[in-house]
Amino acid sequence: MKNVKESLDQVKALIQERDFLDGKGLSNEVNIRIFCYDPKEEMIVRHFIQQIQEETLQCNLIHYDLYKVFLDICEDKRILDRIPALEEKRGKDFIRKQFEKSCDAKTFAVKMQYDPHETGDVILLSGVGKVFPFMRVHALLEAMQPLFNDVPILVFYPGEFDGHYVKLFNKLRANEYYRAFKVV
Repeated sequence: MKNVKESLDQVKALIQERDFLDGKGLSNEVNIRIFCYDPKEEMIVRHFIQQIQEETLQCNLIHYDLYKVFLDICEDKRILDRIPALEEKRGKDFIRKQFEKSCDAKTFAVKMQYDPHETGDVILLSGVGKVFPFMRVHALLEAMQPLFNDVPILVFYPGEFDGHYVKLFNKLRANEYYRAFKVV
């Protein structure tokens, strides 16, 4: 069994290959890949993402930390500063329900949208665990498909994906998502 560093090295090589960038070998499916890792290896994965962003690669990495996207959405809605007081007054369940309404998957996808998409772009998604339970990756990927159907998406996922179900942190109830592929 490979360790996470060896697997990440494979990912680095793969994202630069023309077949990956073109989505070849996916039977005309959307080019969404998931890199699963043990949640205890989170810091290794974060370091890897930071490292490859600083390197010159044969692709254009566009990294979205989903927690930063979430904070940007809250800032745009002018609620970021009010969240602690609201949570104190109304409780965490109230806050969670408000986020589910105002920071849904489509809002995240639109916030990440950019134009024009260029050949060689690769979207990296991280921070999946940091936005739980407000955002679930299966819902986000569903919302992203129409906006990013010409750009490969690589999700760094702290959990399991068996090709049919994603299971965050290797513990939570699995959610069905069948349009992605394991990257390594």
